[in-house]
Amino acid sequence: MLTVLGILVLLVLPSVIGIVHDRRVDRQIREAQEARKAAEGQKSSSRSTVPSTATWYADGRRSKKLVSS
Repeated sequence: MLTVLGILVLLVLPSVIGIVHDRRVDRQIREAQEARKAAEGQKSSSRSTVPSTATWYADGRRSKKLVSS
């Protein structure tokens, strides 16, 4: 009975260690995101960092023009 229990523990232990590690990493990522949001909240930048549709269109047109030349 003890042998079977020992084998079960050996099989389950790596999974448990992995789950604990993943939760710790998730917590650290969440804390870093919250800290970044707090730091961005202190900045008064309302400008978006995502390019507009016009920028994407212009980039596509430039690349096609370079290829066809």
